[in-house]
Amino acid sequence: MQRKLISALVVSIVLSIGALAQQAPPAIPTTGFAGLDQYRASRIAVFTDDFGQLARYREADAQLGAPKPGENRVVFFGDSITDIWKLEDYFPGKPYVNRGIGGQTTPQMLVRYREEVIDLQPKVVVILAGTNDIAGNTGPMRNEDIEANFASFAELARVHGIRVVYASILPVHNYTERSKDFFAQRPQARILALNEWLKDYCTKNNIVYLDYFSALVDEKGMLKKDLADDGLHPNAAGFKVMAPLAEAAIQKALK
Repeated sequence: MQRKLISALVVSIVLSIGALAQQAPPAIPTTGFAGLDQYRASRIAVFTDDFGQLARYREADAQLGAPKPGENRVVFFGDSITDIWKLEDYFPGKPYVNRGIGGQTTPQMLVRYREEVIDLQPKVVVILAGTNDIAGNTGPMRNEDIEANFASFAELARVHGIRVVYASILPVHNYTERSKDFFAQRPQARILALNEWLKDYCTKNNIVYLDYFSALVDEKGMLKKDLADDGLHPNAAGFKVMAPLAEAAIQKALK
């Protein structure tokens, strides 16, 4: 009788473990935006296995090597807006290195900051970030937390003799069907508040502030319709406006 009870108990435990193993993983809390929920669900492997996506540029970093004597290397560090920017088309012949990764937030960027910025030994780093923090790509974030990450970027750069250019967060628009979700996820008030903080931080810390916002915004306070098809990511016309502003800021930082 005792053996039968033990056997039944073992079978029950095994079945219970099997049932637990077959259960679906816990759902990611909804953001209220179907598109963003789908995006976050698609990134579970990234969030759990390589949060900073260090594997993305590991081989390219190794091949790049140290700057040549006299080389004014510049790293463009950011999210998808940087990632899709074909720097060689807008800055021909310049030793400018693209280290953008689509969808990233400042916490993810901090994880890879040493490998993608410090270890590459640039003279200048151009940082464009924050829009995905506002959207909540890796979870809800307060402005204060975003600001703290911006401060960490600058402080780490200073220790390693790297000059910082902080780009303003770009405006967004909702003029097209594709743009409405992006626009709703990024309240204008938060963009303005973070840009104001960035500008003030740059003034107080002798950092170059790169004001893309003023050059891209329309009379309604939104991104000019013809500069971004989806309301968020600049198209060729948008990057054409941004490029000379970036170059001027880099030259100012080098001086």
